[in-house]
Order: sequence, then structure tokens, then C-alpha cells
Amino acid sequence: MQPEVFVGILSNALFLVIKLVAAIIVPSLIVGLIVSVFQAATSINEQTLSFLPRLIVTLFALIIGAHWLTQELMDFFTGLVMSIPEVVG
Repeated sequence: MQPEVFVGILSNALFLVIKLVAAIIVPSLIVGLIVSVFQAATSINEQTLSFLPRLIVTLFALIIGAHWLTQELMDFFTGLVMSIPEVVG
């Protein structure tokens, strides 16, 4: 067993986590920025005004991207299972 194999697997796993989380969080961050600019311009300091749009966009991103997210996880797991002979032997 070579340590490089495990480092490669860990690297791929961390990149996958970053990619999947970014697909959900980035739209929410953009909407949060737009809402906070709107709040600063109008001096409205209502907490639900900043929370509700981000929640809706996050749920929408999960609904739209669920198939892609699941497919990415399945591809990674399939690749992991297929690399068992390389890791063991």
C-alpha cells in the first residue's frame, strides 16, 4: 500500500466536498449579499428579511441540484470501490 494512493483518495474526497457544498452555499451567499445591500440602502433591519430569501434559495438549490449532487457522490463511491484492488494489492 502506497501512501500516495491514500493521499489521492483524500484529496479527491475533499475536492468533492468543496464542490458539493459550494453548489449549495454560493447562491445563498449571493442572495444574502443582495439582501444586505438592500437593507443598508433602505435602513430596514428586519432579521426575517435576510433569513427567508437565503432559506428559499438554499432549498431551491438543493431541489435543482439534488440529482447532480447524488450522481457526483455515486461516481465517487463507484471509483472508490473500483480502486480497492489498487489499494489492497
